[in-house]
Amino acid sequence: MAKLVAFYSRADENYFSGGCRYVTVGNTEKLAEMISEMTGADLFQIEQKIPYAADYNTCIEQAKKDLQAKARPELIAMPDSLDGYDEIYLGYPNYWGDMPMAVYTFLEKFDWSGKTIHPFCTHEGSGLSGTEGKIRSVCKSAMVTKGLAIQGSFVDDARGAIGKWI
Repeated sequence: MAKLVAFYSRADENYFSGGCRYVTVGNTEKLAEMISEMTGADLFQIEQKIPYAADYNTCIEQAKKDLQAKARPELIAMPDSLDGYDEIYLGYPNYWGDMPMAVYTFLEKFDWSGKTIHPFCTHEGSGLSGTEGKIRSVCKSAMVTKGLAIQGSFVDDARGAIGKWI
């Protein structure tokens, strides 16, 4: 069976070790591409129909509001099915100790029976924050493995850590 890397990522202004700067490719997307290269997995980007603001502070307030409301943002696209995949690498940035709500929109659409989910996240100090358990609670019929958390400031040097995790 095939493998899929499904990920949510955000470019624009991002936080890095105490300061903000603009990036054209988000940290989680960089990890997703590395994982895809190392595993031969297909890539699917989870994208909100109405994206968060480019400004970091506005973005995190929008993400916090969505988290508090348990929002399920509409996505630009969804795969018709995951039937052709038995392993899914699921990537996301850590927003307020959780996954972005758009990732829940993605997860709640599918039957996860017989699937293995490998979570990975980017963060600036909060790690996975219990998101493995949250994935287990949404995807009850899936096997969820130990996740990988990479600090966004160090994503460009993460190949070694990814290789060990895989």
